[in-house]
Amino acid sequence: MHLDLPHLTYSGPPIDDAETLGRVPEPLRGALTRRNGCIAFRGGFHVRGACREPAWHSLREAWDGPMAFHELYEEVLDSDVPFAEDALGDQFLLRGEEVWHLWAETGEIERKALTLEAFMGEVFADATEALALEPVLAFLDAGQELKPGQLLMAYPPFCVSQSDDGVTLTAISTQERREFLATIARQIHDLPDGAEVQFRIEG
Repeated sequence: MHLDLPHLTYSGPPIDDAETLGRVPEPLRGALTRRNGCIAFRGGFHVRGACREPAWHSLREAWDGPMAFHELYEEVLDSDVPFAEDALGDQFLLRGEEVWHLWAETGEIERKALTLEAFMGEVFADATEALALEPVLAFLDAGQELKPGQLLMAYPPFCVSQSDDGVTLTAISTQERREFLATIARQIHDLPDGAEVQFRIEG
C-alpha cells in the first residue's frame, strides 16, 4: 500500500516516533515508512504520521494523548488505530484488519471496509464518494483555503435537521474542531431520533 495520493497540501515530517510506528499493523506501517502521512485532495483526507510534532499530525496524540479518540468516544476502543480523518473531522479507525468510520458528530461507528487495502482502493477509485468530499469542494470552490492543521466547522451540524437548509463552512484548528465534535456527541448520545436540540455559541 502507498500514500501517493493526489492534490497533496502537506507531507509528513521524517519519522521520529519509532515506538508508535512499531505498534501500527501492516500494511499501514509500510505506507508510513515510505511517506509519513499526508493531507491529500486539497485538505479532504488526512493520514496521520509516526511523529511527535506537529501534534495535529501525530498518530501518537490521536491514539494515546489527552484528546485520544478512545477517551472522547465510548464506542472507540483503546486498541483502535485512528489513522486518518476527513475534512470535517470524521475518523477512520483500524480495528484489527478492518477500517471503521467514526461519525464524530454523533459518536456512531460503522464498518467501512474489510481491509485497509480495500478502503484505500475505494479512495483511489472515487474519493468524492469514499470520503464525502462535497463540503470541502464547496468550500474550495468559494475561494477559501483549508490549511494544514485545520478542519472544516459545519454549522448547524449535519446531524440536525436544520442543516437540510444549508450550512456555513469555516476553517478552524483541528483541536477546536475535535473538542466541538466530541462535546456534541456527548450531549446527544442518549437522545432519541427526532429530539429537539438547541445549540448555543459562546465566545
